[in-house]
Amino acid sequence: MVKVFIYPATSLILSDMVARFGHTPLSSAVAIRERIQTPGLESPPLQITPEEPKKGLKWAAVEVPAGVRGRMSLYGPMVEAAEAAIIINDADFSFGCMGCARTNELIKFLLREKKIPKLDLNYPKNEEEGVQFVSAIKTFLTDLGGAK
Repeated sequence: MVKVFIYPATSLILSDMVARFGHTPLSSAVAIRERIQTPGLESPPLQITPEEPKKGLKWAAVEVPAGVRGRMSLYGPMVEAAEAAIIINDADFSFGCMGCARTNELIKFLLREKKIPKLDLNYPKNEEEGVQFVSAIKTFLTDLGGAK
C-alpha cells in the first residue's frame, strides 16, 4: 500500500480511485476530518488555531500571505508523507477545487521536485479523453502495487 497525494486534494473521485486500488489517498478530507475530531479547536468551521500559519512557515516564507501558510500547515505534512502523487491540471471545479492559486503553485512545485512516482495529467475535455484519463490513472495505481 502506497500513500498517494492527490491534486486537487479535494477530489473525492481521485480519493475513491486511489482507495479502490488498495492505496492510501492523502487528501484534504482526511486532514480536515482529523482537525474536526480533535478536541480543543473552538473556531468552527475553520478548525484552525493561531499556530497553524506558524507551522506553515516550514513550507512558505514569512512574506507569503497567512492563508497560504495556513493551507500549507494542512497540505505540507501530506506532501512530505507522499510516496506517489497524481496531479490533475486544469481540473473542472466540480472535480475538486483548491481555492488558492499561490498554494496550488507551491504544492505542485513541491510534488514535482520530490523524487516519487508521479502521474501528471490534464483534465479531460471530452469522452474519449475521459476514457484515456481513467485508464492512465488505473495503470499508474496498478503499477504501484496493491489490490485491484
